Amino acid sequence: MIAETRTLLNPVQIGDMTIDPPLSLAPMAGQTNHAFRRLCREIGGVGLVCTELLSSVPLQFKGGLKTSLQYFDWRPEERPFAVQLFGSDPSVMAEASRIVVDHGAAIVDINMGCWVPKVVKKGGGAALLRDVCSATAVVEACVKAVDVPVTVKVRAGFDDGVITAVPFAKAAQDVGAQMIAVHARFASQGFTGSADWDVIRQVKEAVTTLPVFGNGDVTCADDARRMLEQTGCDGVMIGRAALGNPWIFKQIHHELTTGTPFPAPTVQERAQTCLYQARLTLETTRMAPVKAIRELRGQLCKYTAGMPDATTIRDGIVRAESLEDIERALAPVLSAE
Repeated sequence: MIAETRTLLNPVQIGDMTIDPPLSLAPMAGQTNHAFRRLCREIGGVGLVCTELLSSVPLQFKGGLKTSLQYFDWRPEERPFAVQLFGSDPSVMAEASRIVVDHGAAIVDINMGCWVPKVVKKGGGAALLRDVCSATAVVEACVKAVDVPVTVKVRAGFDDGVITAVPFAKAAQDVGAQMIAVHARFASQGFTGSADWDVIRQVKEAVTTLPVFGNGDVTCADDARRMLEQTGCDGVMIGRAALGNPWIFKQIHHELTTGTPFPAPTVQERAQTCLYQARLTLETTRMAPVKAIRELRGQLCKYTAGMPDATTIRDGIVRAESLEDIERALAPVLSAE
């Protein structure tokens, strides 16, 4: 059993970087700031982290660059890490790639998976999948612009039932992309319905040299094992399931390499980590403290699952304006024996 599980998590090479274990934190707007990426790194089990998505256009201007950099703060302990960009103009995306590499990006990741209207209306995100040629042109421009690996995160396709991830993956491989992550839902689904992992299998079978990371509906080690076995993908990317549960990478790595159960964190450990994430956010953010806490409240509430009187604790967190408010909300659990 142990020998079998170990073969599922093999190191993945992206350029000159080794992603080991091949477990990645997905880029999430408003969620994957430096503090959360660092927290996942400190807990362990994650081989690659990624910033929130950045628009390629504001990066071209001094004011926009300054604003964007607050979402791009990084520290050496995060490496290897990727910076995710979205946009539809190849030349603008190429210049944005050069800018983020100049500011330390080890990998440039292109967003072709975001389905929210404000991104899609501008032709970015998953909207690029409507036209494989245009999407490929963006990848090629970025590859030619920088000397670091360029990767792509895609959906199965834009319109329900129309799988464009497969032909796009082959085209992206041909122009030099070095990894593709496939969220196995269509853009039209948003986060509804179930991820169709067979799309990941089809992408993996269609490419020859391009590592494929699967994404969608992985919430525990058993899910990760099934995805790896059913699709043959090289790695697993996890997004929403990591919010309030940064232990998920360590759990997956532990269970898939040892074959033994991972000890779940206690409610006290969850509360301590919740408070630590809030403190770390305030120590590293460029935002005003009150704004940072307000943006963090939704994510911190996810830690309360399973806590006694969780409703009252969540109510305290959603009203919090300071670190002290967070600590008061968690006090019943933090002080419990």
